[in-house]
Amino acid sequence: MTIDIADALRGLGLCASREALDALLAHATKSRLSPVEVVEHVVGLERRERDARNLASRTKKATLGAMKSLDRFDWSFPRSIDRPRYEQLLSLDFTARGHNVLFRGPSGVGKSTLAQNLGQRALETGSSVCFSTVNAALADLLKQESLPAVERRMRRYTNPGLLVLDSC
Repeated sequence: MTIDIADALRGLGLCASREALDALLAHATKSRLSPVEVVEHVVGLERRERDARNLASRTKKATLGAMKSLDRFDWSFPRSIDRPRYEQLLSLDFTARGHNVLFRGPSGVGKSTLAQNLGQRALETGSSVCFSTVNAALADLLKQESLPAVERRMRRYTNPGLLVLDSC
């Protein structure tokens, strides 16, 4: 009786898809990888899958919404934005120091896009993010029925690595 290795690995709790495991096992057989090399490949595949799932879960929870990527952002409209300063913000060093960042300017210049991309970068580096409009956050807190409920709900806005409040 032979066992299906991919099914057995998934039965042990591996998250990688059956197709990915089958492809890895076929590669390992064809390349005549040693048992240690096979295990290293399985561990690498599993780590990538878990990281991808973790990012997807945190991204959904962050509620960043649809956004324009920075490669499509017009850095000169309506007037120049300090791109080097923004790129320095993408290092997220301000979060380690507990500092705040405020994007200000007229409507339509890209403040929300810049904030969303900052949130996406934080997610990609492993931080938790909460994105909300100021109005939605206040409404969320005001609809709580007791002070303890408000305090519990405040954790949503005080515990993430990065809180992004948009004005819209």
